[in-house]
Amino acid sequence: MKIFLDTANLDQIKEAASWGILDGVTTNPTLVSKENMKFEDLIKKICQVVPGPVSVECVSTASKDIINEARGLAKLAENVAVKIPINLEGLKATKVLSQEGIKVNTTLIFSSNQALLAAKAGTAFVSPFIGRLDDISHEGMGLVDEIMAIFNNYGFATEVIVASIRHPLHVVEAAMTGADIATIPFGVLEKMVKHPLTDIGMERFLKDWEKVKR
Repeated sequence: MKIFLDTANLDQIKEAASWGILDGVTTNPTLVSKENMKFEDLIKKICQVVPGPVSVECVSTASKDIINEARGLAKLAENVAVKIPINLEGLKATKVLSQEGIKVNTTLIFSSNQALLAAKAGTAFVSPFIGRLDDISHEGMGLVDEIMAIFNNYGFATEVIVASIRHPLHVVEAAMTGADIATIPFGVLEKMVKHPLTDIGMERFLKDWEKVKR
């Protein structure tokens, strides 16, 4: 499973990249708004650090405007993927952009029907938001299971990005479903490294090492 970082914070991205486990980044207008940097400069810097796709969201709402905006975003760097919310205008834009070779990440997916339509329109990625479904007492990971089964049935090349991850267990569940990608907040990524028994073991080893004659 590929690991993307769900942030626009350059320091967090550089840190995660230094771990040797980072495959891509997803941003959105909310995340970008938290950074004190000109938008285009920020995206270009992120794309220089990250080896894989960097998702940048379109904010236009009409298909013709989405297409023009996406073309501009794609020119920022070769590894930019444009994020487009799932709706009728977004589908129209996705079809055109995918035929032009621009990678689209269809976002705000909350049903397998939405994922199916996006895949047929040629999107490179679909992003089901599992945490937000969990928040309203729906089983978010069940949606990922459905999407994976549908895509496998018909051989869609579209990759599934498990998004809106709240905790490390979501990552485990995503990996167990066979999801292609999990996009993870930096705080959750840090927690994935840690385990109390690892800390105890390291402490014990270091204390014992102090007793070794050298």
